[in-house]
Amino acid sequence: MSDPEVTVEQNTERHRFEALVEGKVAGFITYRSTDDEVELQHTVVKPDYEGRGVGSLLVRTTLEQIQEAGKKVIPSCPFVRAYLDRHPEWDSLRAS
Repeated sequence: MSDPEVTVEQNTERHRFEALVEGKVAGFITYRSTDDEVELQHTVVKPDYEGRGVGSLLVRTTLEQIQEAGKKVIPSCPFVRAYLDRHPEWDSLRAS
């Protein structure tokens, strides 16, 4: 059985990026945003979706959306920081 498709959407009202599986929130990253930077504060993946790549997909897609918006990332969340450490291709997105 293959894993269901995951989509990531920004929920500006709740200040988070959400990973959705079949329309249900499977995980999210909370954030605080300024004109130039987005601080990624905390990542949550619901237990039913752990170990299925939802967290990594959520971080990667969130970074892509932040990059498209022309902003930099402040990785306060340890999960996001670890992802960035494993993927140096995102180094230029880090706020200095």
